[in-house]
This record gives sequence, structure tokens and C-alpha cells, in this order.
Amino acid sequence: AAPAPKKRRLAGGERYVPPPRKLNAGVSFGAEHFAETSYYFEGGLRKVRPYYFDFRTYCKGRWVGRSLLHVFGTEFRAQPLAYYRAAARAGRLRLNEEPVRDLDIVLKNNDFLRNTVHRHEPPVTAQPIRILAEDEEVVVVDKPSSLPVHPCGRFRHNTVIFILGKEHGLRELHTLHRLDRMTSGVLMFAKTTAVSKRIDEQVRQRQLEKEYVCRVVGEFPEHEVVCEEPILVVSYKVGVCRVDPKGKPCQTLFQRLSYNGSTSVVRCLPRTGRTHQIRVHLQFLGHPIVNDPIYNMEAWGPDRGKGGKIGKTDEELLKALVEEHRSKQSLEVLGIGEEDLTSSGESKDSGNSDEKDPERVVKDPERNDIAACPLNSDINLEVLDKDKELGLCGNQDGQTGEKGWEEKDPLCVECRMSRRDPSPKELVMFLHALRYKGADFEYCSSMPEWAMEDWEE
Repeated sequence: AAPAPKKRRLAGGERYVPPPRKLNAGVSFGAEHFAETSYYFEGGLRKVRPYYFDFRTYCKGRWVGRSLLHVFGTEFRAQPLAYYRAAARAGRLRLNEEPVRDLDIVLKNNDFLRNTVHRHEPPVTAQPIRILAEDEEVVVVDKPSSLPVHPCGRFRHNTVIFILGKEHGLRELHTLHRLDRMTSGVLMFAKTTAVSKRIDEQVRQRQLEKEYVCRVVGEFPEHEVVCEEPILVVSYKVGVCRVDPKGKPCQTLFQRLSYNGSTSVVRCLPRTGRTHQIRVHLQFLGHPIVNDPIYNMEAWGPDRGKGGKIGKTDEELLKALVEEHRSKQSLEVLGIGEEDLTSSGESKDSGNSDEKDPERVVKDPERNDIAACPLNSDINLEVLDKDKELGLCGNQDGQTGEKGWEEKDPLCVECRMSRRDPSPKELVMFLHALRYKGADFEYCSSMPEWAMEDWEE
């Protein structure tokens, strides 16, 4: 909900001053968030009906004294300035809750900016979230592959947090650990701050044990393998890491469980929780996960990164990875779109966690980058409002309802694009969190089908 307007008398008259925000350790969403849109299922995928959403931000210090037009033109270059002019004419830009009519307006300290966009989310697998255990302290689920834990990037409703809230009535959950978006398996949440703090203390004391299982390329050694190569983040935006002496120290133990003549099932015991630790260490050992959409790609060279041999600069590597997925029309598998590659800035790492996506944990998910939904420059926005009504296709509360989502939004490039849906198979990576154990608890999931000894492709 919008913060209550508050007035403060200054020398130049009264102006809007945003109230302080209450910090909340839990991630909480209410009925108004869940009512933004709804799910539908098609072709083995869970999809979100497009909906209107407000991106909000407070004026940053470096923006003070600059015009809104200058800020959009220099910091949010994913769209042409014509988009913002059209958005202003449509009433979708608001400054201190007042419609922006003139983009030459100069920003002041504490100004509050709101941008209403038509939002499309990538599909995820239709596999349901299975609840493994629940009591008054915790809830433990078996997370399907392709689902982010928190709202991040282009994902909001297609996340574990939102699905648990909308379909299971589980709210105000405290994340105890995270899983990479493409990793399936045991995921644990605390229901209270006290429980969260208690288990966090076990994390600090290294009292937690995590066990994963994966299927890798080739015949993995029969003896136990310990990998202690340091890991460096190459890109937070795309989500790529590699072994590098300048990286953070880490350790993973590997034990082969079976070999079928072409691929091996491997048990993984990470002793630290670096980003993509298991996946990067397996790549370094020359046995990447069979269907890893990042670390088992041709972009890493003929040896696919074995032994840390890449032969490319970080910039060349990222470009090659993106181009490889672009050629396969599979950028969605990475959880990114073309707009993510053109927007400025990268998110920062939120600290150590289990095999995790470089997604940002947003304590207040309403406040994201104000620029979203890049516009194709081929669209003539300067004359668009002469031909079409630029208002919202849904109701004026920003919700599309069951029928409004089918209408095309005149400012939304996604509405004009035809994307290839990924197949459910493309959204599954053969890495599964099998067990999560603490000082006074232990939770396990069943072995995935692809990890069975007699499994065949």
C-alpha cells in the first residue's frame, strides 16, 4: 500500500515527505498483493496473467537538482525517452502521488516516484510445491526446479514465497536458507523471528549439514573427491561464477553413487555456501551437471571450463553465454530477458547462502528499479496517444482481473512480442537438495527420478 501522505512546511511551501519505513525481518505479502493477478496452467507450465504493477523509488541523492527527463535519459536507458513522455501522458508516472505532466520537473530530496508498468512474468514448471513438514515453528517444502525463492528480477508471483502465500495461506515467512532457482529440493522457512534467530545461530556455529544429489557428465571417480577451489562472482546480473584465486574460499565433498555408462549420480556435501558452489566445483572437476544451463555450455570453450581453463575474459565469457542462449531462444531459462541485458547496474550479492541464485532478497519488494518493461524503438510513441487511449487496460487500481489481462497494453512491448515457451524439460536441472539437518531437526525429500540408478535419458 502507498505510504500515507505527510506534509512538512518548508521555506518554499508545503511538499510531500515520505514516512520512514518499518523494517520487518520476515517477508510478508497481503491479500492486495496476491490479488494483482492469477495463475493458469498450460503445456506443463505455471503461467502468470499479465498485470499492472507499480515500481516505486525515493529520489536518490545524486538525482537531487536534476530534471526527471535527465535522470531517465542517463540512468534508465533501457527505454527511449519517448516511452517516458508517453507514460506521463497516460498518467503512469507519479511524483509524490501527483501525475507527472512535465518531465522537466526538478527533483528534490525525499521525492517519491511511482511508475506503473504492464508486467509479464516468465513461466515456471507446473510441478506443485510439496509440503514436507509444518508445525508452529517451521514449514519445510520440496521446491520444484525453475522457481525463485523470493521476488526478484522478472519474477514475483511465480516464486515460492508467493505460491505458498496464495495457495497455502503461509505468510510472514523467514528464509533460513535459499536454493538456486534451477535447484530443486528441501527448503526450510521459520514462522517466527525467534526461530529464525535460533537457526541462524546454528548456521554461524556451522552446525548445519546439507546434502545434495546431482547427475553429471562422464564417469565420476569412485573415491571421495574434495574440491577447495575459491569461487569468484563474474556477474550478479546474469548469475555466473568461476574458479579464481581471488575468489572466496570454499569446500565441497563429492561421492559417486552410480554410473550408467555415460553419466554419474553424485552425492554433494558443501561445507560452505558460496554462490553456485556445487555447480562451479563440478565444472572445474570436468564433470558439469548434465543439463546445467550455465556451466555446461559451449561458451566455456572446448573443455567447458575444466580445470579453470576458459581462454576468455569475463566480458567475452558473458557475451558468449548470452549469445549461445539467444541463438537457442532460451534466455528465459536463465531468468533474464533482453531488457535485463540493456538496463544499467548490477545487483549486489546479499551474502553467503546455500546454492543460491544471485537474486536480491528484497525486504520491501515494492521498491525496485523504477524503469521496467523496455520498449522497442520501432514503436512510434510520439504519435501513439493520437491513435489509442493510453490508460490502463484493467481497472484503475492496477489490477487486471480475469478479463483485462487478455487486452493488449499500448505501451507494453511484451504484448507485441511472441516468445517461445520453454518446455518443462528445459526448466529442470539435475541438482536436488536431498537433506537439511540441524542440531535438533532433520528433513529429507525423496530421491528424484533422474537420480535413480536405472534411469535413462
